[in-house]
Amino acid sequence: MLVNCAAYNFVDKAEADPDAAFAVNAWGVRALAAACRAVGCKLIHFSTDYVFGLDAARTAPFAEADAPGPVSVYGGSKLAGEHLALAANPRALIIRTCGLYGVHGTGGKGGNFVETMLRLAEQGKSVKVVDDQHCTPTATVDLAEATIRLLATGATGLFHITNAGSTTWFQLAREIFRQAHLSVDLMPITSGQFGAPARRPGYSVLDGGKLAKIGIELREWPEALASYLETRIVI
Repeated sequence: MLVNCAAYNFVDKAEADPDAAFAVNAWGVRALAAACRAVGCKLIHFSTDYVFGLDAARTAPFAEADAPGPVSVYGGSKLAGEHLALAANPRALIIRTCGLYGVHGTGGKGGNFVETMLRLAEQGKSVKVVDDQHCTPTATVDLAEATIRLLATGATGLFHITNAGSTTWFQLAREIFRQAHLSVDLMPITSGQFGAPARRPGYSVLDGGKLAKIGIELREWPEALASYLETRIVI
């Protein structure tokens, strides 16, 4: 089997360079899927909650069968990759996840949201974080373990894997500082006030019910965050 963890994940840069985003997230994935099918190899490909987001008023988690509606070039490129992978290799396994953080950072970005918040706290800066984007932060170690368990079942098609529960990025920041015993001047802002080049989903919480039906459930996100904070101190 081939596990594809590669992605063009520079969400804002993708708005100005869609060709690069689609080259990696769509056309490259199609080529991998076709090559895997040609040699009888199973493809496992990771996608994102950013395939959703068109319905900003939504409050119910998205199931795999729900219609996507990306609001950014990045989200559109990842959705294209899902469709192209399954078209080229119907036995592929596509895993959507959300808000990843882990001890090895986040790919080419060289960090993650948790580390960014801790760094800003150490610098004694006031911190402003968006409070109108709802998602589920997910520990990479939990994602990896759940993926291994899912592979053991022989599953194909589309699955959602995130930690349990939901939050906003502001609420996540507040929980990071609480668990780390840090006093920080933290202020909630809107996505409009933040002013990023690319739109983010207002609500992109993923439903893990399909995964739970085969006996795989992940812990709540605050518990996963606590484990991460303990691990990074040890490492």
